[in-house]
Amino acid sequence: MHAGNPEILFEKANLDQKLRSRMFQVIGEGGVFLILMMIAVWQTLQSLRKEVALGRQQKNFLLAVTHELKSPIASVKLYLQTLLKRELEREKQKEIVSRAIADTDRLGSLVENLLLATKIDRDGYVLHFEQLNISVLVSEIVAAQPQHKRLKLEAGAEITMQADKLAFTSILSNLIENALKYSDGEVTIKLLQDKNITLSVADSGNGIPAEEREKVFEKFYRIGNEDTRKSKGTGLGLYIVKNLVERHNGTIQILENQPKGSVFEIKFS
Repeated sequence: MHAGNPEILFEKANLDQKLRSRMFQVIGEGGVFLILMMIAVWQTLQSLRKEVALGRQQKNFLLAVTHELKSPIASVKLYLQTLLKRELEREKQKEIVSRAIADTDRLGSLVENLLLATKIDRDGYVLHFEQLNISVLVSEIVAAQPQHKRLKLEAGAEITMQADKLAFTSILSNLIENALKYSDGEVTIKLLQDKNITLSVADSGNGIPAEEREKVFEKFYRIGNEDTRKSKGTGLGLYIVKNLVERHNGTIQILENQPKGSVFEIKFS
């Protein structure tokens, strides 16, 4: 009897509409909750991946530092024991002493990089800028390298810029050491000036894959696994280079060398 009552039909339609609205509201709220939950899970997974990667890099760093410290110390000790126990000719003595000095320099370079990286992290490294003839400075840095015979220098004359001498030396020395480490051939250093001052170090090694070129500037990062990697290093050199270049208002990028190898190119504005 009430089936055709307009008021009852109106109330039923109104109730159905409210139920549909409520249902859509619940679905909407559930969808938002689900999306938020998925975002939270994704962020957690990303954070865990970063933590695992950082832990792996720190482990590799500790392994590398342990090896880098023990190796030159053991070598220097052996050289000294040889000099102490054997009567050697003068030329042989000079050769052994030269090797010991080279290992001591290597150890000193490692310690310097460790201290410098720590200062950079703590914003405790203060640059002292002065007008430098970097044409002369680059020539001196190249000549002072233990393997300078493998280095080829192409530098413009009388190129000057505002720079910190110690920091600039660290930039170029680390790039040269890196190039010599990953290449058996000649390493070319170029210093040119047009609109900007360009400093580049090119090697003929295996090169760096495109997907790795930004990662190599991260602290502790090294290509490959520390247990199987043959090259020496701690993963700090390029991290230091990038930071010091940026503090000189410069940019650094990695280009492909032809026919093989890598070019580290720095531009100072």
